Amino acid sequence: MTDRVLGVLGGMGPLASAEFMRQLTLLTPAERDQDHIPAILWSDPRVPDRTAARQGRGPDPLPALVRGIRGLEAAGCGAIAIPCNTAHGWIDGMRAATRLPILHIVEAAAEALRRQGIGPGPVGVMGTAGTLAMGLYQQGLEGDGWHVSVPTEEEMARLVTPGIALVKANRVADSYAPLAEAARALAARGARAVVLGCTEIPLGVAAGPALPFPVVDTIEALALAAIRWAKPEAARAAA
Repeated sequence: MTDRVLGVLGGMGPLASAEFMRQLTLLTPAERDQDHIPAILWSDPRVPDRTAARQGRGPDPLPALVRGIRGLEAAGCGAIAIPCNTAHGWIDGMRAATRLPILHIVEAAAEALRRQGIGPGPVGVMGTAGTLAMGLYQQGLEGDGWHVSVPTEEEMARLVTPGIALVKANRVADSYAPLAEAARALAARGARAVVLGCTEIPLGVAAGPALPFPVVDTIEALALAAIRWAKPEAARAAA
């Protein structure tokens, strides 16, 4: 039994946070309730839109993010996972505001690529316009030898952004077609794998037939990183 309590800074969006908690539970090696990871979900959908903020069209989300961190600190958490890719654009400010380690979703995605045997070379990344504009994955992966390609502006406007919006509107089944089309376009341009770098995207992609190439579910990747933090001995045994 672990006494490490995981804090989950969520609500961005709520369904992605709920899916993170589901995957955290399903992926944890456990035989009884007491084997699972103590976790506290701070799901606050009032956090200002991260892409709008990055594009200068909305308020800064950092104060709301820090408010959630303070709540998780007060609850006794020992580390924080954030099942929202775009929120990681404010990770420096969040880390400056807490003594707790914050698990980085881009690092978790890189580990997932390695687990799938996807070494240095071309990979695709889908995400919100904010995530891609900040270069979170370009900076995080290219230093390790991956060459990142992203959807075109036309694909973002026609496929990716509407697909993400459909998941946020609870129209998950409808999101599959545009998101799958965008992923296939990246693979057709040479990507050996596609990182689903927005936590809404894996939900949409899972709503239809499996894609015929490797993908990285960043919700799953972050859940596995959280398990490695909370139960390092079990994680090593499963590796």
